[in-house]
Amino acid sequence: MRKTVSDYVKIVLSVLLVLACTCFCALRLMKIQVVESQNYQRETSAQTSYTQSIAPTRGEIIDSEGTVLVGNHVTYAVMIDKALFPAEAQQANQILLELVQILSEAKLQWADTLPISVNAPYRFRMDVSEEDLNLMKNIIGVNHYATADNCMQILCETYQIDENYTPRQKRLIAGLRYAMAQADFSVSNQFQVAEELPMSVVKELSQLSMKLQGIMIQQIPERRIETGNVIPHEIGMTGPIYAENAEEYLSQGYSLDAVVGISGIEKAMESELQGKAGTRTITFEAGEVISDEITVPVTCGHTVKLTVNSKFQRKLQKILDDFLDEFGGYEDEDGNEIKSGALVVLDAETGAVLGEATAPTYDLTKYSENYDELLKEAGNPLYNRATLGLYRPGSTFKTITATAGLNEGLVTGDTTFYCARQYEYHDVTYSCTGYHSNIAVARALMVSCNSYFYELSRMLNIDRISEYASYYGIGQNTGIETRDSAGYMATPEKYQELGVDWTVGQVLQAGIGNGETMVTPLQLACVANTIANDGVRYEPYLVDSIWDYSQNQCIRKTRPTVVSRISLNYDDVYENIEHGMILASGNNFPLKYSLQNLGYDVAVKTGTPQSDSHYQDSVFIGYAPADHPKVAFAGIVEGGEYSKYMIRPILKLCEKYYDLLPEEEAESEEDEDEEEDSEEETEE
Repeated sequence: MRKTVSDYVKIVLSVLLVLACTCFCALRLMKIQVVESQNYQRETSAQTSYTQSIAPTRGEIIDSEGTVLVGNHVTYAVMIDKALFPAEAQQANQILLELVQILSEAKLQWADTLPISVNAPYRFRMDVSEEDLNLMKNIIGVNHYATADNCMQILCETYQIDENYTPRQKRLIAGLRYAMAQADFSVSNQFQVAEELPMSVVKELSQLSMKLQGIMIQQIPERRIETGNVIPHEIGMTGPIYAENAEEYLSQGYSLDAVVGISGIEKAMESELQGKAGTRTITFEAGEVISDEITVPVTCGHTVKLTVNSKFQRKLQKILDDFLDEFGGYEDEDGNEIKSGALVVLDAETGAVLGEATAPTYDLTKYSENYDELLKEAGNPLYNRATLGLYRPGSTFKTITATAGLNEGLVTGDTTFYCARQYEYHDVTYSCTGYHSNIAVARALMVSCNSYFYELSRMLNIDRISEYASYYGIGQNTGIETRDSAGYMATPEKYQELGVDWTVGQVLQAGIGNGETMVTPLQLACVANTIANDGVRYEPYLVDSIWDYSQNQCIRKTRPTVVSRISLNYDDVYENIEHGMILASGNNFPLKYSLQNLGYDVAVKTGTPQSDSHYQDSVFIGYAPADHPKVAFAGIVEGGEYSKYMIRPILKLCEKYYDLLPEEEAESEEDEDEEEDSEEETEE
């Protein structure tokens, strides 16, 4: 038969149509293989193994008495495990439909990221971005102009969603299927359908476990703040792994969806708290699971026990808050009254942090919901003044200058300088707060005589003053596990760095704690503790010990660490300094705040340094009992006065928790203290 041109055209068109159909089928087959590749492998492979990572339970953070500050709350989630999920599409679809119906009846939300309306006629959801729509179209393999109906048709074909289902049922199944594909659902990666299930749903799904193959209930430990008002700045927060840190965490074996510490103890003790992931290995042969075992057991994170007692800490915070309420603070540039300050109490024998209060403060349990408000709040309650706040030490620094002068042999306890209220140096007149006549070091510390320490600073020069300041830790990080400021010492080099002129008179200001010397309240507490230990400086620490998760076995106990030791040239260096500080404890204290009738001596030094904001701060340091120190402490009030009035309440609090009193006196107050504790616990 002779073929016409039109016949040849028809043949060519037929060939092109066959090729187009072949390509379409190949694309459709490729799509099915992408979606169900592991199912095909399960059916055709002789033997194939897959692994799943099992996330560890994060360790708890407890106080010194074992009270949980941050723990884990177990919730229930429904998961789909592909190792046990039917490979046959229709059977799998029916299970998915039954599952979402159960969740719907319980009014629960489940994973459904498909940007198509639930009910027909199908439309793209108005609350979905163009980016998410394009992502869906790319995943399911349709062109940019496809309608919602086109997308649903492709999803139903791909996942073999039966025509007997209603339009709504089709959409529910397709929604889950799409979410599973988007989450890279595989034998190695279980899919979470819903979380925070009530026990009624947990029981129902458990009873249907034989019928709903591959559907399983999993316990999910959630981080929960149990006590949010105890050193919240130091406890810190957990969060997701951010992109900038992803490589570092992945190299340590973390999964990208892991929860990690991002601040405070949560971050500092991450390696202890995190635990180690386990491994589940599933092996298939001819499409059947032949083994399912835990090949690497999961290891829970360790419990971190802190040095802080929750009850003591709350009461220490109350001392600070009550003082600020009574004595007030200062006004900022916007006219807001700022009541701010910090207190730190250390164990004088070890350097352990017993308490650390900062004001204003916040509650960790309300951190997430109130974060924006906290950022705007006057006084910045998110700022940890105890370890990050930098302040001039004022006259508390005179203890360091006294140490240098006595230990270098420039003065003795009997050496006197003359104070006539004014001090002349290089044609500049400097002032003292009083007319003290001939005065030696102990009384100079008692009355805080500037003239005495001006003369001593002149004799020492800035190099020796800064040398002794470094022995006390000025200008250095303390070594505490969490973040702190190093501060700095007023030296010619520092002045040049700050762009400030250094003049000959700056050595006098440095010697009395003014000028550009900046310290944290924690550093001041360390200064007090170093004096209490005759020149031995301990590293402060918050972590008492590390325990296994169930707290049955102590893994490691923190040992006190000496970071500096002043080599004493004369035996009476600290005897003279302590004598002056004991005298200061009886100087200008009203009866209500007196330190003279406690049953033991207290060594203190106060200061009122000028701040950068044109007001004076109020500072104190000290330790007690003076003859056998148990606690060392420091405090600061921004723009206020009389911070030393907090010392007595602090010591009375320490008496109840840290045995400051002689045994017979402690017993006489025991009943009264127990009654007070009971009342306070009821209020809490």
